[in-house]
Amino acid sequence: MKLETVTLKDIAKALNLSTSTVSRALRDSYEINENTKKKVAEYAKKVRYVPNPIALSLKDNKTKAIGVIVPEIANNFFSQAINGIEDEAYSRGYHVVICQSHESLEREKENFRHLFARKVDGVLISLSGTSKDINHILEYSENDFSVVFFDRVPENESFHKVVANNVAGAFNATEYLIKQGKKRIAHITSPQSLSISQERLEGYRKALETHGIVFDESLVKYCGFDPEEAFLAIDNLIDSQNPDAFFICSDRLALNCYEVLQKRYENKINDMMFFGFTNLNVSHLFRPQLSTVVQPAYEMGMQAAKILLDKLESKKKNQEYEKIVLETYLKIS
Repeated sequence: MKLETVTLKDIAKALNLSTSTVSRALRDSYEINENTKKKVAEYAKKVRYVPNPIALSLKDNKTKAIGVIVPEIANNFFSQAINGIEDEAYSRGYHVVICQSHESLEREKENFRHLFARKVDGVLISLSGTSKDINHILEYSENDFSVVFFDRVPENESFHKVVANNVAGAFNATEYLIKQGKKRIAHITSPQSLSISQERLEGYRKALETHGIVFDESLVKYCGFDPEEAFLAIDNLIDSQNPDAFFICSDRLALNCYEVLQKRYENKINDMMFFGFTNLNVSHLFRPQLSTVVQPAYEMGMQAAKILLDKLESKKKNQEYEKIVLETYLKIS
């Protein structure tokens, strides 16, 4: 069955009114009397009239849509963050267009081109693991296009950002392992260029130093996005470094590490302890158990959306840039 699109002209013809009168009545204009507004509203509801978003965007130069670029929707952290973004956006009359970079700089660039061409009002983004700089984003922001970063953010100070307290979370996780008697704590982390990798390494180092343990660079392994890199990192650590605990930087790496540990080192891991920086809802089911640093993913997404929408709706051209830091907590299994 073909759905017929009802237009302002159709309503105007049915009610014997001008198109401009119908338009102003639906916008609750003071120029239109209450009886006419009521008649137009009731008829529009009856025929299921939906405003044309393209026409509205041409009139107001706004689409009431925002873009979101994340590395991967399947990642539990990002799916929770998107829930927060959508709840905030929809409560304020905005729609959300979601894109995935799949950890690719080229895909991230293409996402931006696509969203800009679709004329979204602004973009929320968490950087891909291969984004070494943000020149491809600067060209948009310098042309008055609103961008807010969350989770994985650039060093550039000229942007709004929402992040977790990665340093404190990593410090607390590492300190917990130390207090359980662990001395050789391996740290498996994401590419060094990412802000989250740098901050979590900083927290790990600070905990070691606080407790008089010398930082050993050979216990730190950076991994890209091919699972084989995590497998090789585990092989190297167990064969040559004899770790007694692991602090793992992300959901993805935690899953990769458990896969290879259980396949190749099941007889060695019973006495090891594991701590992740993840939002996996099933971490308590892991064997050996996986304790985690939990990030407030939903709140991060909601706060990032709030900053972007406030910026879009503000009449002020020049706003001070905000960096919101949200606290993490430990989930001990």
